Amino acid sequence: MISKIYRLKENDVKKVLKHWKPFFSYWIVLNYKNNNLDFNRFSIIISWKNTKWWVERNFFRRRFFDYLDKNWYTWVFEKKTSALTNNNEVLQKTWQKILIHYDCVFLLKKQIKLEKNNLESINSFENDIKFLLKKLQIPKK
Repeated sequence: MISKIYRLKENDVKKVLKHWKPFFSYWIVLNYKNNNLDFNRFSIIISWKNTKWWVERNFFRRRFFDYLDKNWYTWVFEKKTSALTNNNEVLQKTWQKILIHYDCVFLLKKQIKLEKNNLESINSFENDIKFLLKKLQIPKK
């Protein structure tokens, strides 16, 4: 489980959902927003419509935060920046490694039903999270 400073609070979740940029997968929508902190922060919203019991909601929430703790939350992102050349004064787009930190909210789609005893459900949940996180990640060199 990641520490509390890497988790979004309710007010921050509302801000991200108000000014969001989305990435979509089959089961999950990732809403993100730049932050001015020195680290990334995460949250997941699992509705009662996605699971039958609160035990299952907590199971998937814990799996999400455990995955982030083991694999992801310290990764660096890259940003496309523009630069002027001296000869032609032409605007060029270049990729630079710049530290960009995001507030990310993962939101499960309503029609998705999660079951903690179903391995297919667990694997699909984790694969969608991996897919969405790779959308924000730069390749490691």
